[in-house]
Amino acid sequence: MDLFNHLALGFGVAFTLKNIGLCFVGCMVGTLVGVLPGVGPIATIAMLLPITFGLEPVGALIMLAGIYYGAQYGGSTTAILVNIPGEATAVVTTLDGHQMAKQGRAGIALGIAAIGSFFAGCVATIFIAALGQPLTKLAQLFGPAEYFSLMVMGLVFSTVLARGSIFKAILMVLLGLLLATVGTDLETGQERMTMGIQSLSDGIDFTPLAMGIFGFAEIVRNLENPEARDVVRGKIGRLLPGWADIKQSIAPVLRGTFIGGILGILPGNGAVLGPFASYTVEKKLAKDPSRFGKGAIEGVAGPESANNAGAQTAFIPLLTLGIPPNAVMALMVGAMTIHGIIPGPQVMTKNPDLFWGMIASMWIGNLMLVIINLPMVGMWVKLLKVPYRLMFPAIGIFCCIGIYSINNSAEDVMFAAFFGLCGYVLLKFGFEPAPMLLGFVLGKLMEEKLRQALILSRGSFTTFIERPVSAGLLIVAAAMLCLALLPTFSKRREEVFTE
Repeated sequence: MDLFNHLALGFGVAFTLKNIGLCFVGCMVGTLVGVLPGVGPIATIAMLLPITFGLEPVGALIMLAGIYYGAQYGGSTTAILVNIPGEATAVVTTLDGHQMAKQGRAGIALGIAAIGSFFAGCVATIFIAALGQPLTKLAQLFGPAEYFSLMVMGLVFSTVLARGSIFKAILMVLLGLLLATVGTDLETGQERMTMGIQSLSDGIDFTPLAMGIFGFAEIVRNLENPEARDVVRGKIGRLLPGWADIKQSIAPVLRGTFIGGILGILPGNGAVLGPFASYTVEKKLAKDPSRFGKGAIEGVAGPESANNAGAQTAFIPLLTLGIPPNAVMALMVGAMTIHGIIPGPQVMTKNPDLFWGMIASMWIGNLMLVIINLPMVGMWVKLLKVPYRLMFPAIGIFCCIGIYSINNSAEDVMFAAFFGLCGYVLLKFGFEPAPMLLGFVLGKLMEEKLRQALILSRGSFTTFIERPVSAGLLIVAAAMLCLALLPTFSKRREEVFTE
């Protein structure tokens, strides 16, 4: 009964005219981001953080959440029509989606992608609502030692599931933790690693770091790549799939929803792995695997359901435990902190309108996305023909104005430009910036929980082993790290990411 009361509260919050408007803006921007490859939801949310300062916390987070799961829908449009994944999670959709488009079945591919995504999004939202209370109650039993161990485990998972070298991912996490310690120590009052720069005495600001690493760096990286687009020139055709197509897609959609929903909770690239895992499962279960890569509708239905389910279940560890499982959720932590909300189990009890309002808005957002995506396909096709070189200067200017408006500080713009240059160099050398952002966001909280645990145990590090839950989490983290470093596992992991 409590669940229904909470959902009634959530719909009451989400159904205000202002929040419906912000949800629509988020979904529309997310779709646009997904359709236009090269920017991505991480960069867009980083760019739009300054705009949220003037909004209520609930409305701001509803809009940012809409951008994230909206990008999953939009990414499929580009993948099917242009053979370029607008979002990392849409990479697999290009394999069969574009082949369907070449065969004159672009409309059916887009239709089944939207239907699968809508179903998966609704199921994932129910999953969040159902798990919200039990996980929050469990998290309230956690002490500082358990929280510290949980964050260690989360960072280990983020390195194992990150693309590329594990060693590089570990280095990026450590760099993020190091950057989080810059500034004045609140307990001793001593400045740490400020190098005499007065503006660093309060620490590195989250927004210039995120916008530089993901926004500016991504723009520069995309400018060096030549534009090559193979937009389908034939008719889109009917958007509603026939009964035969739906019958073929029902099982892949159900399996994709389950796979994506489970993997989305994992720290690191869980939401990205969902579509790949779904495609692999569908290919193995198919009576004729040779159809895949030549326009098999299952190769669109399964992965598209998986990516949307994963995008939404990623909110579970954020809303219940305060632990961001990926870079986008790390940005959401930044947004919550900016609005004075401490992510974690207290959110449900202290800010129930925010918790349940966000969950209810996901149902509304999923319905909006079907309406935005299918009838507006013609507009998205025209938009795909606009050269990116005309868009990126406007995006760059928008970023600079947004950063400056936060503190009216030109130094913040310079910091963002510096971090943008650093991000570009890191990308060129094969370092993925997402683990660094996770390390940075969790760094201050980890230090705080570490100190609290040591104060309670009078300086004894054995407290992390003596407490059963804390010890269990550390054992899982150590086992995962050891497994990842084994040559056999490491080789297999590289093969999976290459595939």
